[in-house]
Amino acid sequence: MTLQPIPKTMRALMKPTAAPGMEMREVPVPHIGATDVLVAVDTASVCGTDLHIFHWDEWAQARIKPPYIPGHEFCGTVAAVGNLVQGVSVGDFVSAEMHVACGHCLQCRSGQAHVCQFVKILGVDADGAFANYVRIPASNIWKLDPAIPRDFGSLFDPFGNAVHTVLSGPIAGQTVAVTGCGPIGLFSIAVARACGAARIFAIEPNATRRDLAKQLGADVLLNPSNANLEQQVMDATHGNGVDVLLEMSGHPSAIRQGFRLLRMGGRASLLGIPSRPVELDLANALIFKGATVHGINGRKMYETWYQAEALIRDRGVDLSPVITHRLPLDRFDEAMHLLENGEASKILLTVRQ
Repeated sequence: MTLQPIPKTMRALMKPTAAPGMEMREVPVPHIGATDVLVAVDTASVCGTDLHIFHWDEWAQARIKPPYIPGHEFCGTVAAVGNLVQGVSVGDFVSAEMHVACGHCLQCRSGQAHVCQFVKILGVDADGAFANYVRIPASNIWKLDPAIPRDFGSLFDPFGNAVHTVLSGPIAGQTVAVTGCGPIGLFSIAVARACGAARIFAIEPNATRRDLAKQLGADVLLNPSNANLEQQVMDATHGNGVDVLLEMSGHPSAIRQGFRLLRMGGRASLLGIPSRPVELDLANALIFKGATVHGINGRKMYETWYQAEALIRDRGVDLSPVITHRLPLDRFDEAMHLLENGEASKILLTVRQ
């Protein structure tokens, strides 16, 4: 079944070769199988991962296999469904979980599909959503509640990362330090506030992002270059340190500082990905502290999606302050420049023509 005639070709932002940059190209519209869904992309948002792919850094060189179409954060309208698809219809407004789990490994079969050993990420390991159309397994489609603002549809992937990080342990009534206020750090502040955190310390070197952190609900804004930062946090927590560390930056000094701010017996949830191995004083940072440490990867399938939807729809979590720019897809070079220079938080790329 189809919404309207599907063209044979489409515009797509390609990673054509193993080199820096991306290019707009005309490519075939993907064919769908019996259990697939074809989505006409409305909006795609730019992630830091896309910037790594654009610049072709060491991580990208080791992971990405051009030519292919990047883009893993999107929303759009179902244009066609395979003949075995149930529960998804042409015309549905959707997003998708872009981690495609194998379904057979130990993790998948024990309720931990979000850390599947053989996961393939659409937009990273296979064609993604920086295009007019994207093919998605029907089981990965998430139908967006009509009560959710359409602008938020492409943000469920990164917002879900924040939800997973914040809710990996108790948060109500807790003091919280968020190290790194990029988009997911900002989202985590909003989630922690909505879930009853007592006091939230936002630690971020970029002044614009600190201002955004205030809009999202942070109580105390701190620049990590401030020599008195750790004393300020200790004074504000009666000398104990924070109950919860949400580490979103991946920066080695932020990780070490975050653990120094964590109280004895506290919880650290780490989402930020360092670009290289990090040296950490395990004895004092973790062992003697009795700290609980969670490594956060993606979103739980699909518990986190239900939580994310409920937080926006029923708890009024507002993601709009994080959206700083809206650009057409063919201005991707500008989007990458804004993101790289810290002038943007979340950039939405309009794909629909």
